[in-house]
Amino acid sequence: MENYRREMRIGVDLRRKGKIEKTTEFVEKMRKVQKEAKMALMRAQEEMKRQVNRERKEAEVWKVRNKVMLSTKDLVFKE
Repeated sequence: MENYRREMRIGVDLRRKGKIEKTTEFVEKMRKVQKEAKMALMRAQEEMKRQVNRERKEAEVWKVRNKVMLSTKDLVFKE
């Protein structure tokens, strides 16, 4: 009304209940789909975690004074 100084004319009645019921059904359907998708992603994540951890070894525990072999392949020495 402010821009054109007249009432906006819309060809449909926005207060009809039919649209609201369908919208509510759509929202519920989308929530259900999101919930199912989230559960599927969580199951896939758990399966991937199980597959990766199957071949993983425990890390070695290092102590002070342990002897280790170091590679000097990528070390740069100043002359």
